[in-house]
Amino acid sequence: MADDILPEGAEAGEVAPDRGERRGRGRGGRGGERGDRGDRRRGREPALADDGQELIEKLVHINRVSKTVKGGKRFGFAALVVVGDGKGRVGFGHGKAREVPEAISKATAAAKKGMVRIPLREGRTLHHDGFGHFGAGKVYVRSATQGTGIIAGGPMRAVFESLGVADVVAKSVGTNNPYNMVRATFAALTEQASPKSVAQRRGKKVAELLARRGDIAPKEAEAEAGAQVA
Repeated sequence: MADDILPEGAEAGEVAPDRGERRGRGRGGRGGERGDRGDRRRGREPALADDGQELIEKLVHINRVSKTVKGGKRFGFAALVVVGDGKGRVGFGHGKAREVPEAISKATAAAKKGMVRIPLREGRTLHHDGFGHFGAGKVYVRSATQGTGIIAGGPMRAVFESLGVADVVAKSVGTNNPYNMVRATFAALTEQASPKSVAQRRGKKVAELLARRGDIAPKEAEAEAGAQVA
């Protein structure tokens, strides 16, 4: 009896789509659109650097924008992406397109093109405290001991994870606009200076600079100076 009741145009043995599936296939139903966008975000393949090295890609923010034209409104999407190799290189990019995947691809390409190298202490934290601001965004970053973790939220966490920082304390005291927060975080990171670069600029030895901090013995300073990474 079940085979006798079939939708018009269907053959025996076919399974009719349920109501939710048919609604998603319709004229741009909201449920179907959200599902596609979520699957595209979760199913993206990792980006690759020019040398073939796998990069860490973080989608920080995606926003739907509209442009009013004569016939109505044209909708598009703007994406903010942070890309890093987890070993001291990081970059961010912004892209706009009519579809979400294309906007993310543009943002990823811009992030890869603008990657910068940040010196890290022991490959896990920052060398010193810093402050950065962009527009109304103000960010404070502090180095932390091993085991602290990433104490930061929102866009700042994405930047630190892509950079490869394992221990850091950060605080945003300005706007919560993700674009300004990311730019302020990069402003603070680009001011980081390693002991090696400071020693070369001042004409001194790295061990001498480390010993003047007061919390390390001269012998320990020499051992730490040999392990410093520029």
